[in-house]
Amino acid sequence: MKSIFSSLSHNQKETAILLQIGTFLEYFDLMLYVHMAVLLNEAFFPKTDPQTASLLAAFAFCSTYVLRPFGALIFGYIGDTIGRKAIIVITTIMMSFSCIIMAVLPTYAQIGITSAWMITICRIFQGLSSMGEVIGAEIYLTEITSPPARYPIVSLIAAFSVFGGMCALAAATFIVSTNSNWRLVFWVGASIAILGSIARTKFQETKEFLAAKRKGRDKYNHHSGQKSVSIKKTLMAYFFIFCPWPLFFYLSYIFYGDILKNQFGYTTEQVIQQNLLVTLVDFITIIPIALISYKIYPLKILKLRSFLNLIFIICLPYALISAKSPYFVFILQVLTITFGLSPHPGFGVFYAHFPVLKRFTYATFLYALTRAIMYIVTSFGLFLITEKFGYYGLWLLMIPLAVGFSWGVNYFEKLDNKEHLWVSKI
Repeated sequence: MKSIFSSLSHNQKETAILLQIGTFLEYFDLMLYVHMAVLLNEAFFPKTDPQTASLLAAFAFCSTYVLRPFGALIFGYIGDTIGRKAIIVITTIMMSFSCIIMAVLPTYAQIGITSAWMITICRIFQGLSSMGEVIGAEIYLTEITSPPARYPIVSLIAAFSVFGGMCALAAATFIVSTNSNWRLVFWVGASIAILGSIARTKFQETKEFLAAKRKGRDKYNHHSGQKSVSIKKTLMAYFFIFCPWPLFFYLSYIFYGDILKNQFGYTTEQVIQQNLLVTLVDFITIIPIALISYKIYPLKILKLRSFLNLIFIICLPYALISAKSPYFVFILQVLTITFGLSPHPGFGVFYAHFPVLKRFTYATFLYALTRAIMYIVTSFGLFLITEKFGYYGLWLLMIPLAVGFSWGVNYFEKLDNKEHLWVSKI
């Protein structure tokens, strides 16, 4: 850790710390609703039969992601035209206003279906905000740092997003267990988001973006070596790498949560408490992986994860069928979140291969597209395929995603090697 930061300038260190704190705050606000959904869906949606309630919960969950691609085009234009700084300030302001509205919004019992529509709109804005925040922070750090320090510094953004989710889950646990007023945590979330947006106004635009903007063209488009690489293939590889994670996230916190409630009689409070332990394990493991990428090439780490995940996928349906206790489900949650196919810690490799003046647009749009598609497919698809095929139906989703992920990682590894070889010849 010390050697990583010793290679950075004072300004780089300060910027990295502020961006990591900002990401933590953004994901604290975003995940508050996710982890308190079992409580808040009852407040803002009509009470129905269990199946309809599950579909409504899935709708509320997907609403955070479904309009992200449209927002990505707007954020992409701002980020690639005005600058990276503008995005990371705007996103925190959006999050703060969403939290304020959620903190004061009347319930379904008070204003009827209007509350359901309003909470859905707020979730959409929160989803747009978090997308611009995390991609903006990672691209900003990619452009102000160099390998190998770039890899852990950029990857720590993902670690702090997990930390934000963990603290949100801790807050949800406290609210549910003490029967406290849940609106208070949204006021806290809004307050810290406002402070974060003020702190970020002191950032300077990245030199790499300013240089490309000043020349009026993207320097990467003029490398003869780069011309031989199809940008479409690069975008496809990025898309396949980012597709699987929503499935593993949903499995870990939502799908297994339903198993705990339906098969083992867990209460909402017990599910939230167990999810908190899972998030703690996730946070404990994600930081070492980020730091190791300073010494071990990130894509080698992803290739190892891909291999371990394949073994896990094959065994998962059998394990779920034989699950006889909530403790066994907890082990499956930990294994799912640990061996799930995540892009972490390869972000610093991926973004570097996008043209500078299209980097924000490409990265945010594809990230948003994967989330919109996969959370819809996951939320509703898991319900349908497990109804028809049982737990073996999980293979229908997991195996194709694993193949696409593996291909994408191998493609970027070859692309990175080619570019480094080309640079060494200059």
